[in-house]
This record gives sequence, structure tokens and C-alpha cells, in this order.
Amino acid sequence: MAIKTATDATFEDVVLHNDKPVVVDFWAAWCGPCKLVAPEMEKLAAKYEGAIDIVKVDVDANPGLSRAFNIMSIPTIAFFAPGKQPMGVVGFRPAEQLETQFALASYPVIAQSDAAATQSESAPTV
Repeated sequence: MAIKTATDATFEDVVLHNDKPVVVDFWAAWCGPCKLVAPEMEKLAAKYEGAIDIVKVDVDANPGLSRAFNIMSIPTIAFFAPGKQPMGVVGFRPAEQLETQFALASYPVIAQSDAAATQSESAPTV
């Protein structure tokens, strides 16, 4: 699963109106610790594919979101679960700490092999 990108214009649709939980990485190109977070986001995107969306927001290109969510330090990693108040952490965290902090394991993970098997089982045979 690819990591999505949100902007001031698309954030509402991509994150706030998403029917799945979303982990948002508020980052900037010049930020050293942000570069350390990127591979951790990739790990989460791969592990929770189909269950949780991973989204990146460049704070320099999207100052409206920085103001709206009071992003004062980066990286800030925020978790948006449908119907719940967002929560966040500032600074680098390994994927495992983010999983614990946001209780990501409580969301169903769709195993790649299970999804492929389900698709092949439901495909009509000729």
C-alpha cells in the first residue's frame, strides 16, 4: 500500500471523512528526524494495509493544517480514528511504539495471503 499525501485542500476528505483510522505524519523536507520517521511509516503502511491509512502532510506546503492542528514541532505523528478525538506524539518513534501509543493492534489486519485467497474463492469459475 502506498502512503497517501494530504494537503490543505484534501485533508478533510483523505483523513477526517475516512471510514478507516488514519495515521498522519506531519513533516518537512528539511527536518532530520522526519527522515527517520519515513521508514517507520512504510512499516505501518505495509503491516496495516487495508485496515489503517497512512498519510503524510508537508507542513511547509500546507500551513493551514499546521495552524488548524497546532503543529508546533515536527515530526508530529497524529492518529485519527473515526468518531474519536485525534491524538498525537511529537518526535521520532519507532513503528512498534506508535502501534502501542495508538493501539493499532486493535484494528483488524488483513493478511495479504488471506485477501488473495478470498478473492480467488469468490471469483466465478468458468
